[in-house]
Amino acid sequence: MKQIKVAHSGGSYNIYSGEDILSEALCEVLAGAAYDRVFLVSDSNVYSLWGEHIKTGLSKCGAELAGEHIFPAGELSKRLETVSDMYTSFASASLTRKSLVIALGGGVCGDMAGFAAATYLRGVAVLQIPTTLLSQIDSSIGGKTGVDLSIGKNLVGAFHQPAAVIADSRFLDTLPKRYMDDGMGEAIKYGCIADEELFIGIENKTISRSELIYRCMKIKASVVEEDEFEQGIRAILNYGHTVGHAVEKLGGFERFSHGESVGIGMLYAARIGATLGYDGGYESRIRDVLEKWSLPTVMDYPAEELMKIVRSDKKRTADSVKFILLEKLGKAVIRNVSLSGLDEIMKIF
Repeated sequence: MKQIKVAHSGGSYNIYSGEDILSEALCEVLAGAAYDRVFLVSDSNVYSLWGEHIKTGLSKCGAELAGEHIFPAGELSKRLETVSDMYTSFASASLTRKSLVIALGGGVCGDMAGFAAATYLRGVAVLQIPTTLLSQIDSSIGGKTGVDLSIGKNLVGAFHQPAAVIADSRFLDTLPKRYMDDGMGEAIKYGCIADEELFIGIENKTISRSELIYRCMKIKASVVEEDEFEQGIRAILNYGHTVGHAVEKLGGFERFSHGESVGIGMLYAARIGATLGYDGGYESRIRDVLEKWSLPTVMDYPAEELMKIVRSDKKRTADSVKFILLEKLGKAVIRNVSLSGLDEIMKIF
């Protein structure tokens, strides 16, 4: 079992990574704090596969659940109404500020359970147990939590650092192929912005699953340590996300998954960067590696529809939007791109 320590303004937490490590990691987390109650949040798909596994793991540590909240699987559940239902379940289980909420699932579960924990009683501890490749290497680390609104993704949220993250690769064995491919969208992003060797390993399919997960987690941990509240360098983690979120929303969060949307967004970012004088023409390499991992590289949404959503992006100012561009493969830069200039660039796609 590998560990990565992540420091933040309120202290630090450990990321536990490896194969079949759940019980060992759970016992270490629970031994390190005196939680009065443990509560499980999961979605209907993950709970049916792994709910009993979690209970068995807790039992080995001498713990049991005070309650659980299972919500319908899918991005469409990521809304304030679902969080409100969680609050009701928390109250029914008599959670206190000394309790622990376990978020068992992918990014939707981790984001929502983390937000509910952040805001219930003004803060309850949350243990992130991500069950998808995407959530293991990205969303479970760094304390970002949130829910979607009808006008955009993750527009309501809070920073709430986890008590720990347990990334057991055994969970990935039950993932459908599309969800494994989906996670590769974010893994490719890490190679683009911070680790050329990682990109090459993904490009050539020579990197092992365990090494890929660990290297991506190390990058994410390093970035969020340096910039906990996204005031600077942490923004590079949004490479491909500005257009990607628009692609995701226009598809009703169903046609394209998050990782698929980010992949398409990276192609837009690479071409926008090339147009503005950045990067060395990485669009074709990014396109090739996306295709190698069965990720889509085309979609048919008009530029004007994409721009409507980009204009509502939380990273925009009055007349510009923050874009992440590549100075070179493995090194990202943050630049403000004028909305008027972006309108013109988008028309050439």
